[in-house]
Amino acid sequence: MLEASVSRPTVPYGADQTLFVVIDRRDKGTEIRVERSDLEATIGELVAGCFNDPIKVISFNTLEHWMKDISTEIAGEIRARCDIDGIRLPDYLSDFVESHT
Repeated sequence: MLEASVSRPTVPYGADQTLFVVIDRRDKGTEIRVERSDLEATIGELVAGCFNDPIKVISFNTLEHWMKDISTEIAGEIRARCDIDGIRLPDYLSDFVESHT
């Protein structure tokens, strides 16, 4: 049993998975974290407008115990996909993309 003075590891132990967490700003400045296990689905949901105001995207691996802010890579991928598809960057993603590129 963990004691109150012992901090928990940042990345939990478990099967070898890379997970993606979108930190989304909600009304009145509150933030929520939405966990996904598929990077392609995460990008698709960002482009589709499934998030209110995304702030950052973090990936972590449960077996290797690493964590990385991948917001810059995701913002670049979103911009590239919009350019390739010949569509304008959606307004709800403009702050996210501009702050990470």
